[in-house]
Amino acid sequence: MKKNKQQLIIIILLVVVLFFSPWKTPPPLHYIDRSTGQIKTEQTMSGTWLYWLYNNPLGELTLSALVKRKIITEIYGTYMHSSWSAHKIDPFIRQYHIDTSQFVMNHFGSFNAFFIRKLKPGVRKIDTDKQVVIAPADSKCLVYPDIDSTDFLVKGMQFNVQSFLRNDTLAKKYRNGSLLVFRLAPTDYHRYHFPLSGIVSPTHKISGFYYSVNPIALREDSRIFLENKRQYQIIQSPVFGKVVMAEIGATMVGSMVSTHLGNTAVKGEEEGYFQFGGSTVVLLFEKGKIHIDGDLIKNSKNHLETSVRMGEEVGLVR
Repeated sequence: MKKNKQQLIIIILLVVVLFFSPWKTPPPLHYIDRSTGQIKTEQTMSGTWLYWLYNNPLGELTLSALVKRKIITEIYGTYMHSSWSAHKIDPFIRQYHIDTSQFVMNHFGSFNAFFIRKLKPGVRKIDTDKQVVIAPADSKCLVYPDIDSTDFLVKGMQFNVQSFLRNDTLAKKYRNGSLLVFRLAPTDYHRYHFPLSGIVSPTHKISGFYYSVNPIALREDSRIFLENKRQYQIIQSPVFGKVVMAEIGATMVGSMVSTHLGNTAVKGEEEGYFQFGGSTVVLLFEKGKIHIDGDLIKNSKNHLETSVRMGEEVGLVR
């Protein structure tokens, strides 16, 4: 009863601040289409809403008090799990030009069932070369060959491995290591896969908030990756050494669900999926273990993400 009352109060507050606050159109989000090399503009869900949250005093107050909290994600997640949300599927597919011929199923009882859809075998080609690291998900990618000498994202803040992993001993192993960030938009296929083969450790979970991982939010506060709920595994690879594979939650991401059983990671095999919302997979390599593809490095230096498909090469062993 107390929880229901709390949820009702939060919904009322959100309606009030949304109704009385001024709105501005956010700047466009550009990325490189890897298949063509062209600069494209990303279609974003709730772009104006996110821009308001991170660039308006009232929005920032709402973000701090409400939106980053688990209860907001729980409320919206409950709706997206229900049959009431199913009517949103067809308009979403049409608006974002999603190829339904790739789906294993074409009927879904809720929007979240559609969101975590599986793809038909063979739709994504897996590069099986043992010397190659593949993209773990359909996503937009940013890379940092040396995280101790490269500014993380755009705010002049360096990526702090210790804060990210919350493990002093483990963090020392990744000094001057390489970081690859794969951002999944709500329009993407939302299952993530192993980027290489090896022995995988148990999952370590870190509690945190539920900030958006959309670039609109990250432009204003790149600490998000260090504060959001996240989990990671270590893949012991005979070729690439110990590789951290981390999944980061975000606003409206109810949970990260692991579907993998056992302790053997096979490149291209499904590791898990994100519930509704934009999400991120991070790969962290020890110094000198990976040679990241040149186009990804060039685009990242220009502060441009690169679109990648799960299964395609993103780096080679040094």
